[in-house]
Amino acid sequence: MSDIILINVTGRDKPGLTSSITSIMADYGLEILDIGQSVIHDTLTWGILVRLPDQASGNSHSAAVLKDLLFHFHESDLQFSYQPVSESDYEHWVSEQGKNRYILTLLSRNVTAEQIARVSGITAAHGLNIDHISRLSGRRSLRSEENNSHRSSCLEFSVRGTAPDQEKLRTDFLNLTADLDADVAFQEDSIYRRNRRLVVFDMDSTLIEAEVIDLLAEAAGVGDQVAEITERAMQGELDFNESFRERLAMLRGLDESVLAGIARQLPLTEGAETLIRTLRSLGYRTAILSGGFTYFARYLQEKLGIDYIHANELEIVAGKVTGQVQGDIVNGERKAKLLKQIAAEEGISLNQVIAVGDGANDLPMLSVAGLGIAFRAKPMVKQSARQSISTLGLDSILYLLGFSEKDLESLNTHSS
Repeated sequence: MSDIILINVTGRDKPGLTSSITSIMADYGLEILDIGQSVIHDTLTWGILVRLPDQASGNSHSAAVLKDLLFHFHESDLQFSYQPVSESDYEHWVSEQGKNRYILTLLSRNVTAEQIARVSGITAAHGLNIDHISRLSGRRSLRSEENNSHRSSCLEFSVRGTAPDQEKLRTDFLNLTADLDADVAFQEDSIYRRNRRLVVFDMDSTLIEAEVIDLLAEAAGVGDQVAEITERAMQGELDFNESFRERLAMLRGLDESVLAGIARQLPLTEGAETLIRTLRSLGYRTAILSGGFTYFARYLQEKLGIDYIHANELEIVAGKVTGQVQGDIVNGERKAKLLKQIAAEEGISLNQVIAVGDGANDLPMLSVAGLGIAFRAKPMVKQSARQSISTLGLDSILYLLGFSEKDLESLNTHSS
């Protein structure tokens, strides 16, 4: 028999199982080459790859180890299987650890078998192998009256291999999300994934579920005209600076008091407060980089605790909006430049920056950030951004960083 043995155990979990099993192995001086364990619904799945010591190799020693283990498993009401592993197979397995590794995150209100089947089918079709699957979202009671529209489910897949066509892989996942009401994020499993330090947000239709300029236009009686231009600009059909000036001119004469009323009623996006609060607890820095207005960005800064804000300064003279802004317009190129500036001030690399936005004017900053996320974005932006979230709230970004619901509950417990 081979000196290397793969042992698999399943059964009802209870305290002390790992200790009792490895104690028997210790009596025979076994070396542990690999080990893994998971528990689902109190059922243990346990695998271990062992090697007999050189002085004890041979069929008789292997048989003695297996006999003692088999007796123990029988007493513990555990199912047990084993198989010998040749040295060449083992060395081939070892050689594969140098392959590229990725993290695939499946986000949905309710994870279904079809979603997993389609996701795993795409990975296999591109020559990738799934090594591990874990659930990041918490356990869900079937009796709960929780609002399904705000439920979050997340699975994380550890994937190994090299896809011959990364762009085709990304397109396949993007097409899948449209079919199955789910989001799939696929990112390199690098040192930066859990080491991001700065998150920058677009404001309108990202941190808030509104376009402020459209709300101002409604108050000024030109809502339909401005909303149409806004939509075309966010789709990338119009030059941002030109369309911004055109919309802004329509607000001339609006009373300043209208701004305060709109600010107080800004609808925060689902998960925004949870995300910002958690990021602050973890020591992240945050910023708003907006093509909107500083008046409203400052309101959100105070409400949420944002560190930096950069937006357009709306000119107000004698209590009236003039239809102009002071200084340069914050367009897509300026957003990217400001992102780099803040990262430099904080002394962090661009790989440690997350950028989140929904419109065409957000693409430059999404492209320079280490993790660029198109959030509930326009189709053209989804196609261009590396990651996209449309199904869940802003707090689902924490899943992309690898944080589980249990991690976040623990954080809240210690910070309260």
